Amino acid sequence: MTYTANDQSTFKVQASELDTSRLIRGAWLCPHPTKATWTSYEDAILVFDEQGIISELIEAKDWSKRFPSMSLPNISNPQGVWLPGFIDTHVHYPQTAIIGSASGPLLDWLETSVFPEEAKFSQSKYASYVASRFCDQLLQNGTTCAAVFSSSHVQATQILFSEFARRGLNGELGLTLMDRGAPDDVLCPSDLALAGCEELIETWHGHDQGRLNFCITPRFGLSCTPKLLKGAGELSQKYQLMMQTHISENRAELVATAEAFPEAKDYLAVYEDLGLLHERSLFAHGIWLSDDEWARIANAKAAIAHCPDSNFFLGSGQMSLAKIKANQVKMGLGSDVGAGRSFSMRKACARAYDASRISDSPTSPEELLWYATRGGALALNKPKLGLIAPDAYADVICVEPPPSFSMDAERYSVSQRANQRASQQTSPLSERSLEDLIAQLIFCEDWQGMLEVRTRGQSRWQKA
Repeated sequence: MTYTANDQSTFKVQASELDTSRLIRGAWLCPHPTKATWTSYEDAILVFDEQGIISELIEAKDWSKRFPSMSLPNISNPQGVWLPGFIDTHVHYPQTAIIGSASGPLLDWLETSVFPEEAKFSQSKYASYVASRFCDQLLQNGTTCAAVFSSSHVQATQILFSEFARRGLNGELGLTLMDRGAPDDVLCPSDLALAGCEELIETWHGHDQGRLNFCITPRFGLSCTPKLLKGAGELSQKYQLMMQTHISENRAELVATAEAFPEAKDYLAVYEDLGLLHERSLFAHGIWLSDDEWARIANAKAAIAHCPDSNFFLGSGQMSLAKIKANQVKMGLGSDVGAGRSFSMRKACARAYDASRISDSPTSPEELLWYATRGGALALNKPKLGLIAPDAYADVICVEPPPSFSMDAERYSVSQRANQRASQQTSPLSERSLEDLIAQLIFCEDWQGMLEVRTRGQSRWQKA
């Protein structure tokens, strides 16, 4: 039976259209387009076209019926399972080098660790070095799309866009807007900052058929004057751009923001009053939002980037998944490097599970893996990502699950298991339930497991 992507129409491929270089055979995990559930296939072939767009997923048992004159392709990475690439909805490129900088809660940490590091991005050579390292880390951890804060420097942001394009990554990338509340070497006056945004929009927005976009990126209210926020809101509306920022992360931040914007009725109104709350808005953290703020975010069809690891690291508190569900707010997960301590979205899932246990917001591994893939795509308004379905991008990853301890000792060998699966047509999914497999992918943190990362079907990283 041909995969129907949860009752979506399929694009039937003809034998004459098949190219063996555009087939991926293996075990597959397929998220539902709109619900946090998964379908698994023990042995299926992904077919994609020359543009890297998925045509079909065909179960191996149906191959000979469809293509009687063609033999089954070989299994790609027989010890692994394929799924959509991870989507990191909140990460800071210029904080790559300060992961683990334990200098206090949010505002102290920004002053002590972040601003001195981000000042270095005025140097193009340093910005290029970090951009390469940053993209290395994304790919090695299976992240194929990210919403990224750059520094406040236009040239550093140009460099980041170029590196994303070179690597085939998908993303929403933004020049971090700051014209107050920080040292001079990371500030940019509002007129210059907005002109820099226009330059980056002209050069990069919509690049590679819309896979790379410019995103309006005020750091947060405290770093921006009303003039800059208003100008950012106007650009966001003029070009229909995504907007990303921080909100309600830390209690001291809330107090300082209320003092800086005395006319705003609450934190969300700082953005709302200046044109930055809409269906393309993405707010990171949201720990201390009021019920009214949650309702307004939902009404605007805006999204939240949940960043549990950085919330733990900075002692900020934990966002309630129950609020997300009760208000039906779009949500993705964010690594939030550098307060987040890892680029791994699997670890972000694990931290989100921990946070759910202490915030009375029950969840499941399956739900969290969905938020790290399809949920993130919806939060970023990227409908062709996070799916294994016709017309979606073939941005996929292959992960080897940890050994199943129900197996005999001889099969603990990775090479032996791979050979057995290749010769006997067995699957990682045949060794455990779907629920157990997903839980092990998320929670067995010592098991690295990443085997291959592809965007548009083309291999971008492989385990050595």
